Amino acid sequence: MLHELTICPNVDKQGRDASSAAYMSNDNEKDLDIIATYSDVSGTIRTCRVKMKDLSASWVLENPINVDKVQVLKLKDTYQTSTPFQENVEQSTDDQQFQEGEILSHRQTYWSPVKFKRQILRQKRRDLRTAELVRQDKEVDKEMQATEAIESLKNMDTVVKGKYSIWRKDFENPNADSTLKLMRDQIIMAKVYANIALSKKQTVLYNSLLKQVMESLNVIGEANSDADLHPSSLDRAKEMGHALSVAKDELYDCCTVERKLRAMLLTTEDNLESQKKRSAFLIQLAAKTVPKPLHCLSLQLSADYYFHGYYQTKQEPYNEKLEDPSLYHYAIFSDNVLATSVVVNSTVLYANEPEKHVFHIVTDKLNFAAMKMWFLVNSPENATIQVDNVDDFKWMNSSYCSVLRQLESVRIKDYYFKANHPSTLSDGADHLKYRNPKYLSILNHLRFYLPEVHPKLDKILFLDDDIVVQKDLTPLWDVDLKGMVNGAVETCKESFHRFDKYLNFSNPIIIENFDPNACGWAFGMNIFDLKEWRKRNITAIYHHWQDLVMLLCFSYSFSSLSSR
Repeated sequence: MLHELTICPNVDKQGRDASSAAYMSNDNEKDLDIIATYSDVSGTIRTCRVKMKDLSASWVLENPINVDKVQVLKLKDTYQTSTPFQENVEQSTDDQQFQEGEILSHRQTYWSPVKFKRQILRQKRRDLRTAELVRQDKEVDKEMQATEAIESLKNMDTVVKGKYSIWRKDFENPNADSTLKLMRDQIIMAKVYANIALSKKQTVLYNSLLKQVMESLNVIGEANSDADLHPSSLDRAKEMGHALSVAKDELYDCCTVERKLRAMLLTTEDNLESQKKRSAFLIQLAAKTVPKPLHCLSLQLSADYYFHGYYQTKQEPYNEKLEDPSLYHYAIFSDNVLATSVVVNSTVLYANEPEKHVFHIVTDKLNFAAMKMWFLVNSPENATIQVDNVDDFKWMNSSYCSVLRQLESVRIKDYYFKANHPSTLSDGADHLKYRNPKYLSILNHLRFYLPEVHPKLDKILFLDDDIVVQKDLTPLWDVDLKGMVNGAVETCKESFHRFDKYLNFSNPIIIENFDPNACGWAFGMNIFDLKEWRKRNITAIYHHWQDLVMLLCFSYSFSSLSSR
């Protein structure tokens, strides 16, 4: 609040000048009369007379103006509080007389530059303290909000309205779907009592229970949780409960109900097993069936390959990168053009030095033209691509590769193809994924001949055509294999991918040479030390077991013919 004041010479009753009065301890501090004009809280204009020495240090003189030895000043109360004369002196403007008010002060202070500087410092400290208090208040508010949030979560209703996924039990709430489960249990009991009623020739009760079952099934529909049920489901459950109560009073017999429930359980298990086998077959069929657009793509690529005359190039110019052991070499054996392209492009995309990566792709004669044409047109930047035809490997013959003789046997073909016949769907359905006809392709066995395919390389990374690379793979070449032939991804989790899932341990030869709990590995991504491979002659070991398999198959076929 600003106050306009008039400071004039202090004249006492005897007419003496106050300016000649004795000074206090400080010569610069004069005792002056101050006539103050101010407005009170109600807005009334009031005046009063005070002494300079009676003002507190919070009053500051601003912009003095000399007018005939009279100073008109503006005084500013830095504390923005009421002054002593505002609190203790009141006089009406109608009297137009000045009356000295009584000034109450806790201490006698005088205005000086030193005190003014102290006042400013005190004000700064007050501002800093105010800011600190505001900050602490905000922190307390945040803590209170966090506490309130935690309390609200504790009091929140955790009943699940709908399931996150009907296939995952992790997201199921034991209290959820109680109505749906009740109605399904009622349907089972209604079927039990209906069968008992039919056996006792109580047709009225039998028809009534069947009607209740149909109505409950209609209400449930395709619901998988209580949230999916119709609003009338509770009423339906009550009606079904009443019908079951009537049936229980007339038909209940503990032994009879037990037999009916056991029979229903066995029938349900048989149906479930049959559906599982059919599902496994259909999944394999859907996964391996070539869509028409993809089939047409291979045909179009092959037509373009021959139309543009690329087939006339008998031999490509020699590229020293193909046999440089200091580079990063990849082996991909596939007859799927798009899948191979995904593997190559994803690998190059994340490679730090694409120009040092060399891809050796091997395919069959049927898809060689399409594979070759695709990478001629869509070759990744900087990387080196080589496409070979497996039929061009002269060393790949039945005299050297026993697997070729095995693949040509009638029994092996029947094993892989008979599962496609509807009448034999149940045969071997437990291992249907291992009976896929793709295993008859030599490309599936070519991975066991890597040293022959790449005789001048020391290390190579094998990639399957069903993977997508998501990071740079070059650190794999620095992995210390510790004298092992290959490094693979760990896939053994509990019983998955162990030998007992692949091999027939009822055979004494298998029992003598293999551990059923030994861990198998996936061929999706393997790093091979070809030097160690050649040193241990792994291909010869592979041939030994292939010949042994052929011998076992021949013995089995001979024994089958003898039994006939």
